[in-house]
Amino acid sequence: MKLSLWIASAVLSLTYLSASAAPAKLSPADEAAAFKAAGFKKKGAQWHRCEDPTPLYGPGGIEDVRDVNGDGLPEVVITEGGTFCFGNTGTGFTLLSKQTNGTWKVMASSPGILHFLTTRGTGGWADIEVGGPGFCFPVLRWNGKAYAIDRHQYEGKACRPK
Repeated sequence: MKLSLWIASAVLSLTYLSASAAPAKLSPADEAAAFKAAGFKKKGAQWHRCEDPTPLYGPGGIEDVRDVNGDGLPEVVITEGGTFCFGNTGTGFTLLSKQTNGTWKVMASSPGILHFLTTRGTGGWADIEVGGPGFCFPVLRWNGKAYAIDRHQYEGKACRPK
């Protein structure tokens, strides 16, 4: 019993430490800079990249802020929704990384749903699965220059796209 409590305490401590490595929320200046670096334009109080005229459009929003590669600087996932621009998936994402000089760099951008995996590429960058309709999803791995397709999987098992 004491050992399991100690393990639970250690896991919570590690979770807190890893979660606190990057801010949970960006400053308004960083948020605006990230949206601009991703190609979004502010229209009123909303950020838009897709020119979707339909009522189902969802403007850009910050989906996640975390330190993906363990360098102490935040990465941000911006999502935007609508089938007009993103097809049956209905959403797209842009992953950006804050650079040491304070600028934001686009690391990956695609229609689909970004899911970080525990496997890693060059420089400690987490692999990302790009989900959507279907049963075989691409997994992108950072190769030092870009996120590129490394494999395809469904529920963690290798598959071949049709």
